[in-house]
Amino acid sequence: MPADNYARRVEAVLFAAAEPLTPADIRTYAGEGDLGAALESLTADYAPRGVNLVQRGGRWLFQTAPDCATVLERAREVPRKLGRAAQEALAIIAYHEPVTRAEIEEIRGVQTARGTLDTLMEAGFIRPAGRRETPGRPMQYATTPAFLAHFGLETRRDLPGLAELKAAGLLEPLPDPAEDEDEAAALASDASSD
Repeated sequence: MPADNYARRVEAVLFAAAEPLTPADIRTYAGEGDLGAALESLTADYAPRGVNLVQRGGRWLFQTAPDCATVLERAREVPRKLGRAAQEALAIIAYHEPVTRAEIEEIRGVQTARGTLDTLMEAGFIRPAGRRETPGRPMQYATTPAFLAHFGLETRRDLPGLAELKAAGLLEPLPDPAEDEDEAAALASDASSD
């Protein structure tokens, strides 16, 4: 079978797919062939177009080219915005997965409402990831391929690091413990002199 015919079949499978597909899923429908070459060829063919073939979390899908996204803003269904608690929980899960509710609460420093995790599961961003082998066997949570696709990440390794977050102004610098001790000593001396 000619290589271009196989690439056409791969293209048809990906175009008709309702969800991103793994290479094994693609082979199930398109049959055997040089899948790597077909995907590489299709990625190059679609690079200058309004839709691009991309890989997210080991799965392949067509998505709107970034420079054309604004064209579809009015036509796109706008998902409900996540509240601050949900954003914080999602970030913790993404950086620490698999993670339990208790671990999320420990990192956040406050209780996490049950609805917060339910909202993230309904949005398709997180999924149950089994139970921890500890007393009480708490449920663990992990991100999904939909999370990667929504945020334009190929893998979780593409999440910004600490230095990138600080450079973007998204993290406040931690207070210097020496300054806290000096301030506490100054307050104590002021209080004793009164």
